[in-house]
Amino acid sequence: MKFYQKLALCGAAVLATVGLSACSNNKSNSSSSTKIPTKISKKTNVTFWYSLTGTSQSALKKLTTDFEKENPNITIKLQSQGGNYSDLQSKLVSGLQSPKDLPTITQAYPGWLYNAAKNKMLVNLTPYVNNKSIGWGSYKNSGIKKALWDGAKINGTQVGVPFNKSVEVLFYNKTLLDKYNVKVPTNMSELASASAKIYRESHHKVRGVGFDALNNYYMMQMKETYGKDFNKNLNFAAKDSVKAINYYAEGVKAGYFMQAGTEKYMSTPFNNGRVAMFIGSTANEAYLKQGLKKGYTYGVAARPSTMNVQQGTDIYMFKKASAMQKAAAFKYLKFLTSKSSQLYWAKQTGYMPVNTAALTDTEYQKAKDSKIPAVLAKTSKNLYFLPVTKNSITAYDQVNANMQTILAKASKKQNWNSDIRVGKQKLDAAWKQ
Repeated sequence: MKFYQKLALCGAAVLATVGLSACSNNKSNSSSSTKIPTKISKKTNVTFWYSLTGTSQSALKKLTTDFEKENPNITIKLQSQGGNYSDLQSKLVSGLQSPKDLPTITQAYPGWLYNAAKNKMLVNLTPYVNNKSIGWGSYKNSGIKKALWDGAKINGTQVGVPFNKSVEVLFYNKTLLDKYNVKVPTNMSELASASAKIYRESHHKVRGVGFDALNNYYMMQMKETYGKDFNKNLNFAAKDSVKAINYYAEGVKAGYFMQAGTEKYMSTPFNNGRVAMFIGSTANEAYLKQGLKKGYTYGVAARPSTMNVQQGTDIYMFKKASAMQKAAAFKYLKFLTSKSSQLYWAKQTGYMPVNTAALTDTEYQKAKDSKIPAVLAKTSKNLYFLPVTKNSITAYDQVNANMQTILAKASKKQNWNSDIRVGKQKLDAAWKQ
């Protein structure tokens, strides 16, 4: 299964809404905490919808079996909803129309559940986190980074637990960089100059770099370089936005930057030696191991930026479940995010451990069968995410379409100014749907 899911999402709300939400959450926390069973005293079934295949599915099944052995009163009914996330999303959309058909918990991106949260169909998990018997007693004791918790919020409420996460890294062809005497770039300026040198020294046979997710590129460039969040107030045709667009477009026009285009993923031209570097999800490593052209060696470095984008899904709980089911389900989520579970999960799947103790584990960082662990702690220090607001996913998809159009023009050495103006109109319309 391809794990190139490019979204990692987080709740956001206007200040007034946050204030009101905080007040209501405090009330619900005090009342709900007393209703949480501290012991699973009878046989309890928990239904879990997910979309994983291959080693990821096998790892989930193994962890679930281990959990059930430790908790004989709890049965986790794993229900696959297809081999890709779109299948799971479609099933959830249908389920939200008929809540009785929903599972106890589900794997999901928060943006999928924006309306579910708005309609109060999701469980506020803070009382469970703070419960010393079922949870950890506090968020701090969970061992999960605040940015990851924040990424599973909708409108300021903690409705999800971080699960299968990844970040972007720089994959580079060590053989080619050595050949052209190029150092691994550590920032965006070095990335451009290194790419230009590779393109020049290879006599235009090898391009320097490409980005797998064009909307990730745009969002992170706007946030890190210009301090602009991705929301409905972002002007696609404004001066800073044009600079962010032109950084990539000018490189494509000159030949030293690449876009995946019809090949969809940068791993394909990278494996063939047509591009020396690319920025993409950590999940790409599996495809480099399988497809890298003989004679080449790949390396992995931190994303050449001070910030990184968190991607992947979380696990959410529906209110329709009984009190015992909710408590049992949260106990399962606590188990899945423990250090030992996350070490096993990360080694088997390539996903980033959401548990900090697992992420910084010496044995994990020195793993011989993967080059990702050694750079993960460094490149995930400062995480950003796509805010979950009305139509944010639609707008994010539109940015990807806008960038594809612009870079296609740039590759033909055509002017793209009019495409930026049209792109602004389309992005504004996407926010207003």
